[in-house]
Amino acid sequence: MKLSSRSRYGFRAILELALDYGKGPMQIKTISDRESISNKYLEQLIAMLKASGLVRSMRGPKGGYVLARHPSEIKLSEIFSTLEGPLLTVECLDHPEICPRFSDCVTRDLWQEMQEAVLKVLEGKTLQDMVVATRKLGSK
Repeated sequence: MKLSSRSRYGFRAILELALDYGKGPMQIKTISDRESISNKYLEQLIAMLKASGLVRSMRGPKGGYVLARHPSEIKLSEIFSTLEGPLLTVECLDHPEICPRFSDCVTRDLWQEMQEAVLKVLEGKTLQDMVVATRKLGSK
């Protein structure tokens, strides 16, 4: 399984907002500079995060973007599904009718187990966990 640049950059962008949570809005340019993500691409990512209710915008000369909720209330699974869509290792897990071997496929069980393991990690961690880990590294 390979994550898209959308997820990698989107997680970095929302982590920037989480690291500055409570300090006021952050402008796209600030996130872009800190994370070396193009403004144009970052605007697309922030729009997705905003549409899902994870981020909100604030207007005005000192406007920008903030998290819609405290980082401890945002599960990584929410961010992932916003950026990537539902976690699905193989199509037949959601649509068994497409596979004639569905009922006796040993590998299907493996894909199901992998999917559940990844989902468990994403459900079990919050954006605040990433903030704490970042601060332990001393990078922010």
